[in-house]
Amino acid sequence: MVLHKGKPTDPDRKGGANPLHAGAYPALAASIRLPHDSLAEEPLPPDTALQLVRDELMLDGNARLNLATFVTTWMEPQARELMAECVDKNMIDKDEYPQTAELERRCVNILAELWHAPDPTAIMGCSTTGSSEACMLAGMALKRRWSKLGRAGKPNLVMGANVQVCWEKFCEYWEVEPRLVPMDGDRFHLTADEAIARCDENTIGVVAILGSTFDGSYEPVAEIAAALDGLHERSGWDIPVHVDGASGAMIAPFLDPGLVWDFRLPRVASINTSGHKYGLVYPGVGWVVWRDKEALPEELVFNVNYLGGDMPTFALNFSRPGAEVAAQYYTFVRLGREGFRAVQQASRDVATQLADGIAELGPFELLTRGDQLPVFAFTTKADVDTFDVFDVSRRLRERGWLVPAYTFPENRTDLAVLRIVVRNGFTHDLADLLLADLQRLLPELDHGPRPRTAFHH
Repeated sequence: MVLHKGKPTDPDRKGGANPLHAGAYPALAASIRLPHDSLAEEPLPPDTALQLVRDELMLDGNARLNLATFVTTWMEPQARELMAECVDKNMIDKDEYPQTAELERRCVNILAELWHAPDPTAIMGCSTTGSSEACMLAGMALKRRWSKLGRAGKPNLVMGANVQVCWEKFCEYWEVEPRLVPMDGDRFHLTADEAIARCDENTIGVVAILGSTFDGSYEPVAEIAAALDGLHERSGWDIPVHVDGASGAMIAPFLDPGLVWDFRLPRVASINTSGHKYGLVYPGVGWVVWRDKEALPEELVFNVNYLGGDMPTFALNFSRPGAEVAAQYYTFVRLGREGFRAVQQASRDVATQLADGIAELGPFELLTRGDQLPVFAFTTKADVDTFDVFDVSRRLRERGWLVPAYTFPENRTDLAVLRIVVRNGFTHDLADLLLADLQRLLPELDHGPRPRTAFHH
C-alpha cells in the first residue's frame, strides 16, 4: 500500500470547485430542514439534496397504479435515455436544433397521413405542450375564420357538457359563448340533433370528442358532420368541426379503421391529440393538425427572427424542451402501425376483461365497457344502499389503487361513478389483482345502512 504524507504546496490557495459538488456526509440529511418559503443560506451536496426530495416524493401515489390518469406512466428505458439526452434542447431554437425541428415536422406529417388528410402537402400542424394548448390554438383558428365573415353578434362554440375544461377556459379567455349540451338520461355526450339545435350564424364551430373522459365513449363525429352539411344547405351557415381526439385519435386509426371521424369528412377542419396519452409518450406533448392552410388563417402565424433563424410559429408557449418530441418520434419509429395496433389492442382487451369481471361481482352496473377507448365507467346498482362509489374509491386507495369517483355534470349530478383508465403497462395480471382486491373489499363494505358519504375525489 502506498502511503502519502506532507504539506500542500500552497496552503493559502482557495478552492475553486463547483459549490454544488461536495462529498456525501451520511448524517447530514437527518439534520436538515427543507426550505418551504425561502432559500437556505448554504448549498447541500447533490446526493443529500436528491435523497431529501426523493423522500418527500414517496408520499405521492404509485403512477403505475393510477387508474385515474390518461397520461402515459411507462416508457421503455431506451425512450427515457433519449429524453434525457434531449431535455436541454429548446424546441423554439429551430436554427440551433434543426434536426429536432425536423423530427417535429415528420411527426406532424405522420399524424396527417394517419388521419387521412386529403393533401398531405397542404396541411398545417405543430406540437404543443399537450391537448389543452392544442385545443386553444384550434379554437383561435375557428374564431378568426368566423370573424373574417363579418358577422355581427357574439361568437359561440357548440359542444357537449362532457368536454375537457380547456374548452371552457378557451371560451372565457377568448370571449366566446360556450353552448354546452347537457347530459340527459342515458345520453352522456353530444349528438347530431342536439348540436344542430344550438347552431346559428355566429357559431364558430362544433367540437366533437373522440373519447369522452367521463366514460370513454366516442361521439358520433360523422353524424354531426352530416347534420352540419344539411344545415349549410338550408341556411348557408358553413360551420366547421374540430375533433378533440385527445385520446381516441391515437386509438381509432389502429383499432377502428372503418370508423369515419377524421379528415375523410370534409367538414372536419382540425384535429388534436395528446402525444402523452395514447400517443404513449411521457408528459407533456400534444399535437394539432389543420386540414389545409385555409383552416388556419395566416395572420395567426408569426414569423420570428430568433437566434439567427427566421421561423413561423403558432403557439401559446415559447421555450420548452425537445425531449417529448424526440420521444414521440422514437415511439413512431419503434412501433410502426402494427406495434401501435398491438399495444392499443392489449389495452382494450384488458379494459373489456376487467369491466366484465367487475360486472360479475354483483353490486356494480357498467355504463361503458372499454370497447371504444380502453376506459370504462361503472356505478353501484340502485338496490345497493350500504356503500357508494366514494367508499369504494377510498378503500381501494388503501391498497395503492387510485380509482376516481365523481359525479356527472349538470342534469346528471345524481349519477356518481367510478372510472378506470387502462394504459400501456397495465397488464392482465394487474387487472386480476385489482379485481381480487375489489372482491375482497365487498364484504367489508356491505355492513349495513349508514349515512351517505359526501362528494369528493
